[in-house]
Amino acid sequence: MHKHQHLLPIFVALCAAFALIDEVDGEYLIGVGSYDMTGPAAGVNMMGYANIDQNTAGIHFRLRARTFIVAESSQGARFAFVNLDAGMASQLVTIKVLQRLKTRFGDLYTQENLAISGTHTHAGPAGYLQYVVYSVTSLGFINQTFDVIVTAVEQSIIQAHNNLKPGSIFLNTGDVENAGINRSPSAYLFNPPEERARYTTNVDTTMTLLKLLDSASNRSIGAFSWFATHGTSMSRENRLISGDNKGAAARFFEDWFTFSNNSLSTRNTKFSTIQNISTLRNKAQKIKATGGKPCGKTTNQGFKVRKNDGSRFVGAFCQSNVGDVTPNVLGAFCTDTGKPCDFNHSSCNGNDQLCVGRGPGYPDEILSTKIIGERQFEKAVELFSSATNPLSGKIDYRHAYINFTSIEVQLNESTVVKTCPAAVGAGFAAGTTDGPGVFGFQQGDTEINEMWKRLRDLLKEPSQYQVDCQKPKPVLLSTGEMFVPYAWAPAILPIQILRLGNFVILSVPGEFTTMAGRRLREAVKETLINNGNGEFDNETHVVIAGLTNTYSQYIATFEEYKQQRYEAASTLYGPYTLSAYIQEFKKLAKAMATGEQLGGTGLSPPDLSSVQLSLLQDPLGDSRPPGKRFGDMQQDVAQPKGGSFKKGDKPSATFWSANPRYDLLIEGTFAVVEMLQGERWVPVYDDDDFCLYFKWNVTVDNGSLYGLATIEWEVPEDAASGVYRLRHFGSSKKTKDSPNEYFTGASSAFTVS
Repeated sequence: MHKHQHLLPIFVALCAAFALIDEVDGEYLIGVGSYDMTGPAAGVNMMGYANIDQNTAGIHFRLRARTFIVAESSQGARFAFVNLDAGMASQLVTIKVLQRLKTRFGDLYTQENLAISGTHTHAGPAGYLQYVVYSVTSLGFINQTFDVIVTAVEQSIIQAHNNLKPGSIFLNTGDVENAGINRSPSAYLFNPPEERARYTTNVDTTMTLLKLLDSASNRSIGAFSWFATHGTSMSRENRLISGDNKGAAARFFEDWFTFSNNSLSTRNTKFSTIQNISTLRNKAQKIKATGGKPCGKTTNQGFKVRKNDGSRFVGAFCQSNVGDVTPNVLGAFCTDTGKPCDFNHSSCNGNDQLCVGRGPGYPDEILSTKIIGERQFEKAVELFSSATNPLSGKIDYRHAYINFTSIEVQLNESTVVKTCPAAVGAGFAAGTTDGPGVFGFQQGDTEINEMWKRLRDLLKEPSQYQVDCQKPKPVLLSTGEMFVPYAWAPAILPIQILRLGNFVILSVPGEFTTMAGRRLREAVKETLINNGNGEFDNETHVVIAGLTNTYSQYIATFEEYKQQRYEAASTLYGPYTLSAYIQEFKKLAKAMATGEQLGGTGLSPPDLSSVQLSLLQDPLGDSRPPGKRFGDMQQDVAQPKGGSFKKGDKPSATFWSANPRYDLLIEGTFAVVEMLQGERWVPVYDDDDFCLYFKWNVTVDNGSLYGLATIEWEVPEDAASGVYRLRHFGSSKKTKDSPNEYFTGASSAFTVS
């Protein structure tokens, strides 16, 4: 991986790291799987910023579902954990995945022992959640986005299941430096001073990593880590599909493992002499663009650099209590003055839209994504190479569905309070420093002006009960009381605990703030220790897996709720939401510690698939100018003045193309960099690489709409010197009912020196 030369001192040690641990008998059966879930790359709204103008227009790098399964034996207790390069999990995705798994595996994988967790990238396609408030900006439900995610989760689980082999799992932890800061520090200060004094920072810096080892080969098959930082390195203006910093970290980790241990990798092939480059430059000048040609449906898959045969190393970077943690670590500044934003409201003279966070690569958001991804990746390499603490013991799990709109919470012996129907406050509309919201709102607003109240009431006037229950939140939208055309917000939520020896995962369906997460972890750990008859102790390690199994926005502490910044205004079920979570998780933890099997609550979330609405237009740009074929050059690579491109240059080419929504080319690629080796062109980079960009747009000519695909390659530092060209793949439809027609085309050749 380029620009990782500072890791070279440990690379030598890591050559032996995969055999670091002496051969051991497998404690568990373990398996990993991974599958492409890159959704529609043109004209589909992105999930996260709720920006109606932020629609996909290409791919930075592909999204994946990554799974690990651990079992005591072939018929023993097990669980499956799925990490999605997606904004969050979706209740409807979970429902449909469970239906498919039941058909294939019976009752082996159920709601009890399956966790599906999102990384919280804000650069993936939207339209896959079933509640109205999460699909307004995407113009409703988008079947293509939904289907590709469901299929990817299912296929990654199947792959992991089929790969189950005796193995061992090792736990390691360490601090990640400067990969996240608190974006609502004024709210954090509302927490009790004595509680804050227990921690050195206002964010959690710990990364927890599991190293998965195949006992038979004594080699690692994967690693899963948990660390809290938002997937907002890519801004609300970005239009390229991207896994953001966690997806980048996963790509860097998997490539590091694969390519640093494969001496035959084409990426390590070097043309080392000036004479070779001079000769090849002359040869390149004679190799012209191929023009568009028809090809087969799966031809593009053969050009993938990383072919998914089920044997690849899987490295996942999972999300945790991320609620108030931003990767924009330089801080938030006013775009008009360049000065820091107001501390309490994150605004600039009352204007929330001018206050924007800056990543470490500012103003280059892709560089920021890379840097924050690298910081997580480098810590994961360090933890992976030194992981020697084996996990052992019982596999267990507990799960419950709970109606969060009316939980009675016992605060103490004499005080019982209740949660509320879902609602968002004025601070929700203000957005955050990662993505400012609507003009006229500020974080911390506890009043709503009369104009907004009148507009709100046209949708639904909140009940007096709701207004009183949610205080001091001013109810901007009473989503829990809105059911037209169908439910606007979830009411029934899943909570879940997964146990692997003394390692415990808390699956939460939302974004806990830093302090909220700390309180939940401590409460669960204390409950396990106090009720476990010595089975749990202070060495028990508890992690939070955020945005898991469904999504219900934020969970702030009772004290943070008072200020009503974005996270508190988005805490749906009122000021006692966190207290309710802690109470209900303690019930699960006590049942796990004592071996009690909980009876079902009789609740289950609704399946709203039959009532979903979609206003998304059909794909545009499925034509080309007269006399042109799809795959023909619209703009060939511009040869550099010096004759060769240098490292860091960006050769690009534009092809006449069709809308990528016609076929997502799953486990394939829209873009390839090919390298000439002898007389053969070999693919060395594809659209799953951080350095290769596939961009798609529509151009208008004489009233006709034509599609254009631009492939841009940022030549990495470790690229071999030699002859290259850019290749494009795509699919088109002549009419609505005709079969897809697949095409490819390649640019003229050029050299890199």
